[in-house]
Amino acid sequence: MSLVDLIAQADERALAASGLACLDRCVPLLGGDDEVLRPLWASLVEGHDWEQRLTKARSELAAWEDSEADAERASEAEAARLARRMLEAVPAEPSADALRRWADACSVAALQIHRLLDPADDDAPVAARREGRTDRMPPLVAAELRRQVAVLELVTDHGAGGLRRALDVSTEGRRVLRAVVSRRARGRS
Repeated sequence: MSLVDLIAQADERALAASGLACLDRCVPLLGGDDEVLRPLWASLVEGHDWEQRLTKARSELAAWEDSEADAERASEAEAARLARRMLEAVPAEPSADALRRWADACSVAALQIHRLLDPADDDAPVAARREGRTDRMPPLVAAELRRQVAVLELVTDHGAGGLRRALDVSTEGRRVLRAVVSRRARGRS
C-alpha cells in the first residue's frame, strides 16, 4: 500500500502520530531539544491535553530566524522553513479531517526536507515517491519514506501499543537528520 493510501485510511491516532513523527524527525532544523515533543507523544497515549502540550512545545522551540542565507546554506534555510510550517500547522483541535490534512502536508514537507539535504539528485516529484514510485530514490529520501510508512503501519496495526515503536522509528530518523546537518556544517568549516 502506498503512503498516500495509508494516510487516507488511517484513524485519528495514526494520523497524529504520522504528522508528529515527521515533525519530530525535523526538530534539529528548529534548534529544538530531542525531548521537546515527548509530551505530545504522551498525549497520544493518554488521549488528553493535546492543545496545552502543543502550546508548550511551540514556546520551547526556538524561533527560527529567516536571515539572508548564502547559496551554500540555502537548502538548509528552506528545510528549516518547511519544518517551521509543519510546527505552525499542528491542529490545536485534533479532529480526523484536520489531522489528515496536517499528516499529509507533513509527509510532503518531511520528504522535501530530506530531498533538500540529500547530496544525491532526485528528479522524481515527491508525489510520485509517496505513491510508491521509488526507483533511483536518493538514500536519505528513501529512508524517510520507509520511516513514514513504518509509523503509520505500527500505529494502525497496534494502536496505542504501537506508539512506543513509532517513537523509536522517529528518534532514529531525528538522529540521522541531526548527523546530516552536522556533517554539512563541518563541510563548510
